[in-house]
Amino acid sequence: MFDVQVGPSTITIHYDDLVMVSEPNSDMSSTKEQGFFARDTRLISGYRLKLGRVAPLLLNSDEVEHYSSRFEFTNADLEIPGGTLPAKTLRLVLDRNIGTGLHEDYDLTNHSGRPVAVELEVSLEADFADLFDVKAGRRVRRGTLQTTWDEDSSSLTTRYRNGDFRRAIEIRADKSGSPTEFANGGLSWFIDLDPGQSWHTCILWSLDLGTDEMDRPHAECHAMHQRDTVGDRRQRGWTGAATSFSTSSPIITGTIGQAVYDLASLRLHSHDWTAVPLDGSADEEAWVPAAGVPWFVSLFGRDSLMVSLQTLALSPRFSLGALRALARLQADTYDDARDMQPGKIEHEVRHGELATLHLVPHTPYYGTHEATTLYVLTAARAWRWHGDRAELDSHRPHVERALSWIDRDGDIDGDGLQEYRTRAATGGYYNQGWKDSGVAIVDEHGELAKLPIALCEHQGLVVAAKREWAAVMEEVYADTDSAARLRKEADLLAEQIEERFWWEDEGTYYLGLDGDKAPLRSVTSNPGQLLWAAAVDAGRARRVTQRLLAEDMWSGWGIRTLSADHPAYNPFSYQLGSVWPHDNVLVAAGFRQYGLDDEAAKVIRALFDSAARFRSLRLPELFAGHQRREGGFPVQYLGANVPQAWASGAVIHAVCVLLGAEADASAGTLTFRPALPDWLPEIAFRGLGVGTSSIDGRIVRSSDGSHQLDLDSTGAMTVRLKS
Repeated sequence: MFDVQVGPSTITIHYDDLVMVSEPNSDMSSTKEQGFFARDTRLISGYRLKLGRVAPLLLNSDEVEHYSSRFEFTNADLEIPGGTLPAKTLRLVLDRNIGTGLHEDYDLTNHSGRPVAVELEVSLEADFADLFDVKAGRRVRRGTLQTTWDEDSSSLTTRYRNGDFRRAIEIRADKSGSPTEFANGGLSWFIDLDPGQSWHTCILWSLDLGTDEMDRPHAECHAMHQRDTVGDRRQRGWTGAATSFSTSSPIITGTIGQAVYDLASLRLHSHDWTAVPLDGSADEEAWVPAAGVPWFVSLFGRDSLMVSLQTLALSPRFSLGALRALARLQADTYDDARDMQPGKIEHEVRHGELATLHLVPHTPYYGTHEATTLYVLTAARAWRWHGDRAELDSHRPHVERALSWIDRDGDIDGDGLQEYRTRAATGGYYNQGWKDSGVAIVDEHGELAKLPIALCEHQGLVVAAKREWAAVMEEVYADTDSAARLRKEADLLAEQIEERFWWEDEGTYYLGLDGDKAPLRSVTSNPGQLLWAAAVDAGRARRVTQRLLAEDMWSGWGIRTLSADHPAYNPFSYQLGSVWPHDNVLVAAGFRQYGLDDEAAKVIRALFDSAARFRSLRLPELFAGHQRREGGFPVQYLGANVPQAWASGAVIHAVCVLLGAEADASAGTLTFRPALPDWLPEIAFRGLGVGTSSIDGRIVRSSDGSHQLDLDSTGAMTVRLKS
């Protein structure tokens, strides 16, 4: 059933904010979205390997760990001194290992049965292009570029400068091998090998990211697996402390394991991302996840908060890094050039040339609408799991500022609805919901909706956030007046959703209202997030569920972002007909909110089926919305981030949706309301934490559909099972 493996056409490795994207044969091209990237700059844009002045024959290649890759080659027929060397008589292995820089190992072995003299050549090109230019296909050089070769140290150094923006890379060859020559942009070695003899050299790539000091990679060769750096120890420590999930399905258990590994690997360890508590003390449990590799290795407000919500049961303090870091960047003034308003939570921050020179607004940029609401929701829900009163107190003023923004600038015209409008004249995002591509929000004719836009799910998020923060105000702070006011505001907005967004003819909610307050009559997945927010009428929720699972929305691999019957539908598009794992699990969670357990399980099974067919059991950021057919497989979206934080988080969220786990750390209780399907009759967990306690156990579905909870340890908490 799972013999087809769908995977990306590139090899991508990453560590902290360093990323390398290459062809499967190790090559990199400046005309493609490939290269060696550091802090939003492509340092190396071209790489080509030659053996005997021709490209070697690729046998196999793959990532070994998230930070390492291996490429296995042999030779083509070669003309060498002394005659012709037949193909497939040499073995060439290239290992790449990212740390603070890059360590490359080259190993050549002679299996020809006779002495061989052959040349190995590595050609390199550096363009120092900004990430935004690479993504846009712009080949622009704004500054000065200079390369020097030092024969004594066998090092090649290229420096780039544009005003205050400086970057450099040094590529140094190991002098213990054959002498290194430099010519025509390439390093080369002339190698003599006796029969059966092997030759080794390594190349160290060191980086200067504006400090005038080179960050050098580790010197250990072939360090393809666990290393002993501080960052690696912290990553292993976080993974070891997180909840461990296993299931009755080996494939689903493997998918969960891959997701946890990817979430840990996306942790940013750079000093710019160290999320320390607001009082300045250190806490290594708190970290900030990069949004995705290779294009979103940065702090994204919406993404980091969504991942926090998805994974509360994986690590009850997992949200601390995001809440702390985003609190530090919460806006305190107006700046239209960055879509910035007091109390607003940032969308994205960048450190490349364009950001440094203020040619893009990402310093940081605040063009997201729901991140501010998600901050409130995350602070409230995370409290239920971590139970740390001091932590909650530190976030409270930021939550209050976020709520003020929701009521003031989030509601542009004062009609009680949430609307967004781009103010940034250069580089701002037209669409500021989670579907933020420039063409994502369209009317029934496929035309771009007029600003300002009131998306349906933005209303639901505010309903959920105010209700949950009201409970915190009442239960924790005994502020019944504020709680009553927040609940009243949430109820009034929920009434507006029913009155102004319900689409009777289609049995769903409008995508949103455009700048004229006219309904956007496009059938989309967005109303499913209204169900996740528990913001709509129960009867209508059932109709929305039926609409989302109708043939034009249901691909068989998941729910499409846009109906296949819509004029703008394109299964290969970013958000006009594709399938997004995180969106689907949010919708499945919404189904469970309204007791639609079978429908939730249907969506979750489709995603696990998809993961089983993708390389390494890893769900990508998104994939094409093609209809599932017998013998088929999900079709990749070219350019998708893999791994991507909220796609990995969606796997954990899916498990939690099936378990129906709800925590109350202050009361010391954990409640399960499971709905395990017959295709996944058991989920086990170890170290599932609430507050300072954790439990081990399993939930098993009986043949009659009932559930049994077996506990190996309960810690100091009360555990309940609800039908």
